Amino acid sequence: MNGQHTYQEITTQPTAWEDALTAFAGIAPTLKASWQALDANQVLFIGCGSTHYLSLAAAALFQQTTGVAARAVPSSELLLFDKTVVADPARTLLVAISRSGTTTETITAVSKFQQQGGAAVWTITCYPESPLAQLSNIVLPTVAAQEQSVAQTRSFASMMIMAQALAAHLGGQDWTVLHELPEYGRTLIDQTNDTVQALAQRTDLARFTFLGSGPQYGIASEAMLKMTEMSLTVAYAFHFMEYRHGPMSMANSEAAIIGLLSPTATTHEKQVLDEMAANGAVTLAISPAGSGISLPDNLPVWAYPVLYLPPLQLLAYHRSIAKGLDPDNPRNLTAVVYLDTAAF
Repeated sequence: MNGQHTYQEITTQPTAWEDALTAFAGIAPTLKASWQALDANQVLFIGCGSTHYLSLAAAALFQQTTGVAARAVPSSELLLFDKTVVADPARTLLVAISRSGTTTETITAVSKFQQQGGAAVWTITCYPESPLAQLSNIVLPTVAAQEQSVAQTRSFASMMIMAQALAAHLGGQDWTVLHELPEYGRTLIDQTNDTVQALAQRTDLARFTFLGSGPQYGIASEAMLKMTEMSLTVAYAFHFMEYRHGPMSMANSEAAIIGLLSPTATTHEKQVLDEMAANGAVTLAISPAGSGISLPDNLPVWAYPVLYLPPLQLLAYHRSIAKGLDPDNPRNLTAVVYLDTAAF
């Protein structure tokens, strides 16, 4: 059956989140001691494709919770344009995120960073014995999230919850609140599957747009990528307020606009969705405020990003199935991108 691996990986991911949090508990003391010893003034998150978008969310969360400057760039930017990315390698912590730990750009970028005297490399990966992990000072493993599908779903979410735990712990927050999320995740999967399936099957919708701001922008970007690669559907990602500045010209009856409403800017973000609905677009909110797909409303703001993922992943999966495609094996894609390192 087309998509059987993808569907299984989406629907079982809360168990993998639990495994990731158990692994984090084992390394939390080492992380805190190593962080204090580094005295870093910048944290740089890198990845490729999905893990670049994960890095965007992780960097926003890290700076929000720790007060230390953090940014995210694709691994290739550090590799090819390092002077635009890192000003002081000796006081920069590099956090590399890779499902496989074998992506050429990320491994080569890490090596270059180390050659330039980078302070330390920490890696979030599903494969703690991988080449990237071997280069790293600390590895944050999400082994139970390993996948057979090409498109990342369970792995992305599990590495996201690991990044959330990292940001919260180093920011002095009680990261153990995250132990509540797997049960919330199971409920979301059960309660939203039919809703997103109905939206995905609408043949009158030609394009899907995902809106998110703050840490949710990285999640919106990942939702765009999942919709694109799994279902070959035109998809976009924008910050909420930026959507008004030109892209809203695409808001009509052929457009579905999914808004990832934040816990802190709900009023402003919902206004954007309401305006797009008035322009004729089909809109759906995923929100801790209770409109559309409801998230719990009792969590700290840094705990939310991973909870947006299951409905968005199911939306892409069902769109792919509705179009007669195989989300396990998207067209022209492989699970890992390997490049000729001699070119670098």
